[in-house]
Amino acid sequence: MTQKAHAKINTFLKITGHQNGYHTLLSRFVKVPHLYDTITFVPQKCENFSIEGCGNVPTKSNTIYKSFLAMQNELNLETDFFNHHKVVVEKNIPSGAGLGGGSSDAAAFMRLFNEVCNLNIDTPTLAKIGSKVGADIPFFVYDYDAANVSGFGEIVKEFKDEVFEIKLYTPNIHCDTALVYKTFKRELFDEIEATSFEGWEKLSSKKVLNNVDAIMANDLYKASLIAYPELQKEQPKDWYFSGSGSTFFSIQ
Repeated sequence: MTQKAHAKINTFLKITGHQNGYHTLLSRFVKVPHLYDTITFVPQKCENFSIEGCGNVPTKSNTIYKSFLAMQNELNLETDFFNHHKVVVEKNIPSGAGLGGGSSDAAAFMRLFNEVCNLNIDTPTLAKIGSKVGADIPFFVYDYDAANVSGFGEIVKEFKDEVFEIKLYTPNIHCDTALVYKTFKRELFDEIEATSFEGWEKLSSKKVLNNVDAIMANDLYKASLIAYPELQKEQPKDWYFSGSGSTFFSIQ
């Protein structure tokens, strides 16, 4: 009763608009094969839904618990499974790093819950439920190696990207995603030029990155530099920036 929850990088991330209080985007999400958390259901009598391994994060704030509630509410599920099992998370993905750790954990939990309890929920339905908890969760629910993600994160289309090795560097800087997006909206939103990334979703990640620098590849990098100027000193030469940060990556 174990599921891997892989990290992701965004080889490119472009903001396309803003609707109903949220940004829309076009991004290439790529699974990181060598970095993952592990979600396990361990038999134990529990009075309440119990999660271990997530540090000081309160259960009610945990994306795993939120995804459990979303599945219950959307599907009218009644189960006592988690009165007899606890959720144990082995964390390896750093938080505030642009690697999607919390969202990946939630998606892995949803997939494992669906499998172990024979809920027979199809993947698109599971992804739709997950999208109500977090924008990155649908990508992790589909568990593709790479995908073009658009809309608010709910549109996920598998992309057969070139195979490449991913190297990561995460400085000791915790980037708050909400702050980075707010900074983008306030400082940079008016600079959006949709024609500047037209057709990127059809190109391999390598072809895109061979023609742009880190600022051009990821609209949130500039916003992150405004919110966290210390990032400027941390970027390895010619490396790129994942999501809202703070992880830098290279692909080879």
